[in-house]
Amino acid sequence: MFDSWLDPLFHLPLLTGLILTILLSLLGVYLRLREEWLAALGLAQLASAGALGGAAMGLPVLAGSALGASIGAAAKNIRVGWGNETYALMLLFGWSVTLLLAANAPHGEAQIQAFIDGQLYFIGESHLWTALVVSAVTGLSLPYWSPRLLRIRFFPDYFRANNLPAWHFQLMFDILCAIVLGVASVSMGLMAAFALVFIPAWLAFTWARGWWWTVFWAVFFGLVAYLSAFICALHLDQPFAPMLVACLLVLAGVVWAVQRIVIALTFS
Repeated sequence: MFDSWLDPLFHLPLLTGLILTILLSLLGVYLRLREEWLAALGLAQLASAGALGGAAMGLPVLAGSALGASIGAAAKNIRVGWGNETYALMLLFGWSVTLLLAANAPHGEAQIQAFIDGQLYFIGESHLWTALVVSAVTGLSLPYWSPRLLRIRFFPDYFRANNLPAWHFQLMFDILCAIVLGVASVSMGLMAAFALVFIPAWLAFTWARGWWWTVFWAVFFGLVAYLSAFICALHLDQPFAPMLVACLLVLAGVVWAVQRIVIALTFS
């Protein structure tokens, strides 16, 4: 029974979700490092608004979603110093526009429901190819950006002392996050994409010792939750996105319990 998820029919959504899970878990570590994980929810909400708005104008859903989130990422960098206020405004703006578009666009209610449920099992090849392209860009660019993003966070005086601009590194990284979140929101669901950014990185920061171990554990936690949700949602005939969020929450509880046991054994 439980081997039916390996049926060729599900290879495409399985692989697409695996790629997006790795990307979201990885980028979530950097967003938590910068204390900007709330921005992921705002960008995901703007992605849904962009998808509905783009569809109303005849654009592909993936393109509209990525465009909406990218505009939000650019606006976030213009409002330097606003912090969480910017992310809250992005969230509220995206939520209101999404619901207004859904109420007035043909099949809008069905589209917004797809964003909520996470219709991973019904995605097409365009989602997989887009995920592959985005993952290739991330894999090629992150080794260049990573040390600079870490330096911006821990040694900001380095850029000021050497009169080097830091904003363009942050802007390009934010746009990359926006595109990944846009694709993931369409493929996996809005809240599922945000949960993959937030929970694995949060657990990894409390569990790991050292930067690269943090990255490893974040991706590991994300994959464990994703594969569990994929199998459970398929065999229990449940919507994917809420099942993924539930699996992530259960995983968080398990990790917390293991941490408490380890601490108790260490100091007993």
